[in-house]
Amino acid sequence: MATVVAPPVTEPPRHSEEERLRKAKRKERAGIAASRIGGYVFFLGLWEFASGRLMDENLLPGPIAVFQTFGDLWASGKVPGAFADTLTRIGIGFTLAFFVGTAVGILMQNRWLNGFFRDAVTVGVTTPGLIWALITAIIFGNRPYGPIIAIVLTTFALISVNVAEGIKSLPKDLIDMAKSFGVGVVRRNRQIVIPHLAPFIFTGVRFGFSIAWKVTVLTEVFSSSSGIGFEMRTASQLFRLPEFLTWILAFYVFALFLEKVVLEVIERRFFAWRATVS
Repeated sequence: MATVVAPPVTEPPRHSEEERLRKAKRKERAGIAASRIGGYVFFLGLWEFASGRLMDENLLPGPIAVFQTFGDLWASGKVPGAFADTLTRIGIGFTLAFFVGTAVGILMQNRWLNGFFRDAVTVGVTTPGLIWALITAIIFGNRPYGPIIAIVLTTFALISVNVAEGIKSLPKDLIDMAKSFGVGVVRRNRQIVIPHLAPFIFTGVRFGFSIAWKVTVLTEVFSSSSGIGFEMRTASQLFRLPEFLTWILAFYVFALFLEKVVLEVIERRFFAWRATVS
């Protein structure tokens, strides 16, 4: 009598835990992206519906007319030139604010210097950017360094506060242990101090840059002969609403690009070591 041997049961391949987590993260990112795109489609559709139906198209041009105007402005060279002027002011002003704010934050570790700078930093944090924009417009007129000074006065305090708090929370036990094992100053700063201060610095930079961007455009509205703010003022004075809304939309899109693409990518790459450690 022949015996029948059953074939071995092969278990279905199991995905590793890491692969399952990667798929879950990809699915989550896809869902977030879809919801974000859906939000843009909804608001643009509502805007297009309201234009010409709920409000006069001359008072509220639709997104299609705004996009056409953007193409015309880009072809004329106004958009690249205006953005170049604005970004130049932001680059110079925020670089100065970063170094001034970092120096003040370090000096505030001294008890006497902390008392010297504390009220100035408090005023810088609490004063609206509109105040500095008006002051620099009155004092400097349309001189090119007016917006730069407004940026420094508005944003340096944010850097100072974050740097000062980061220094206060430095792991002193870890630094003392590194000293006891003979770790040099350069290596100690590179492997302990800078990685610890980096999140505080990046937080100050992101908040400061977003404020600097708005203050620059606001200053250009009041007292500049070039830049995005100047173009907004000119379009509003001539009652060119499609052009005015185009500059506003371009401002929003570029600000989102800098915040969500440029700064987030830089921050993610800088802190890539965290994923490796965890």
